[in-house]
Amino acid sequence: MKREMTPLPLIGNFHPRFFQQAQKRLHRPAAHLRGSSQFIISPCKSQHHRQKPCCSTGAPYIDFRMGIGDTPSRSLQGNLPSLLIDRQCKPKLFKAVQESKQVVYLVPTTILAQQHYNTFVQRMKDFPVRIDLLSRFRTAAEQKKTITDLKKGMVDIIIGTHRVLSADVEYKDLGLLIIDEEQRFGVAHKEKIKKLKENVDVLTLTATPIPRTLHMSLIGIRDMSVLEEAPGDRQPIQTFVCEYNEELVREAIVRELSREGQVYYVYNRINNIADVAAMIQKLVPEANVSFAHGRMKENELERIMYDFIDGEIDVLVSTTIIETGLDISNVNTMIIHDSDQMGLSQLYQLRGRVGRSNRTAYAFLMYKRNKMLKEIAEKRLGAIKEFTELGSGFKIAMRDLEIRGAGNLLGAKQHGHMQAVGYDLYCKMLNEAVKNLKGISTIEDFNTSIDLEADAYIPATYIVNEVQKLDIYKRIAGIENEKECDDMREELLDRFGEIPKSAENLLRIALIRSHAHKLYMPEVKGKDETIRFQLRPDARIRVENIPRLLQAYEGRLTFEPKGVPMFRMRYKKCGVIEKDEALLLGLTEAVLKDMEELLL
Repeated sequence: MKREMTPLPLIGNFHPRFFQQAQKRLHRPAAHLRGSSQFIISPCKSQHHRQKPCCSTGAPYIDFRMGIGDTPSRSLQGNLPSLLIDRQCKPKLFKAVQESKQVVYLVPTTILAQQHYNTFVQRMKDFPVRIDLLSRFRTAAEQKKTITDLKKGMVDIIIGTHRVLSADVEYKDLGLLIIDEEQRFGVAHKEKIKKLKENVDVLTLTATPIPRTLHMSLIGIRDMSVLEEAPGDRQPIQTFVCEYNEELVREAIVRELSREGQVYYVYNRINNIADVAAMIQKLVPEANVSFAHGRMKENELERIMYDFIDGEIDVLVSTTIIETGLDISNVNTMIIHDSDQMGLSQLYQLRGRVGRSNRTAYAFLMYKRNKMLKEIAEKRLGAIKEFTELGSGFKIAMRDLEIRGAGNLLGAKQHGHMQAVGYDLYCKMLNEAVKNLKGISTIEDFNTSIDLEADAYIPATYIVNEVQKLDIYKRIAGIENEKECDDMREELLDRFGEIPKSAENLLRIALIRSHAHKLYMPEVKGKDETIRFQLRPDARIRVENIPRLLQAYEGRLTFEPKGVPMFRMRYKKCGVIEKDEALLLGLTEAVLKDMEELLL
């Protein structure tokens, strides 16, 4: 029933009642709801912060203030139950609409679009907000009217599938774009989204970001917030990876029906899905079995899904159309046919369709009997079996990144490993490019070599295992500060016992290399009672303090500016090898420390 509006003065396009309700929801002073807006994660001190469960009263939320600073784009990663979506998205929708901005909520499937539409209409029924839907569930006439009203600005929030990215869909003033299940959109769709969001704030929601998106967040190109904890009443899903067995399928279905539950049977081939449903019906005659897939007519698919939600269907044989967003708490057993043919994040998303209540849920990941699995399939199934705890989507995504690679940030591939250069070099090059784009000046990277007359190595008797020794060498080479050096020293002492002198020298030289690199020195060489500190010609040091530095060493330290800039430090050996080594290392450390204080 349409509510009668009282003739009160308007704030923007809405009555004070809307303004007061939104203010209470957002726990913000009234002034913050007026003017411009932008996303702010609060509190968010670091790139990856952990938020508390949605049931926590102190849970942070994403604020939305348009027009302040750069247009933000943030990924929200985690298991997102409906209450959490309500807490995280509804305040942003309020603020966007209050600013007379339009909101697009983009989802990958028609079923999920219909589910979100019903949810939003229910939760915003008390507010003067118009919500509409664009998907193939709507007739051509309904779609045409919605598109016309969008262009006129009469629709505040539009929820839809890829249809909202079509060329004929125009917006009067788009302010906020929310992308649900971001991993389901391909490169072509994301290129359209980029054009759509040029001056639009963007929030992407996903439980398992694709490798490229995750990698972009890890290296600082995109911001990400991680919601690690799941609702308190959920239990981990018991996951089994096994060969296909009809008796096991029957037992799993019968056990679930015995506790008045329902079952998903995932079979991802449309051409003979009806035969599989008939086979399941034959295995379990007492069950009501039906099937669903994405090529069904809208009315038929909608009827089957509603029958399943109402409990009239016991076993639903379905394609991966159920992967996204369905929230049916009575379904607590899932059987996945040919699970080795599916991706890791896809398996995780499918498994997440069960266990959405306080009951113990079961997932059976099956593959053909006597089939030799490929190595990558074994890794995927091993990972999904390993990470069964709640809220493990981020770990799954990290393992997927490890298995499939980060892909091409500028090209079309969203996964894949680098072949031309190593990963460390690639990350260095990328980090430098990102800094340059941000306006942070960078200097060409260079290596610093240390050549001092001192024994610096790990004796064969100290670390016997060659693999462990190589790992320790690599980690020592990566030492960048005193804390890392102290940590490595403590680890060596704890794992292998008292540190030999040569290994201690190795730690000191690693730290010397780090300090020399900060001073733009490509080489430090100690030989013939002279230590040479070579500088890069473009070294960013305070040259005006060089006289003070030389004066402090009373003629023992000299500076040669011609040709290759270089400091020379002269000293006298005592003739005892161990004492000479200690003197050389100590002098080098002292000079570098003084140089850092005066020249940087």
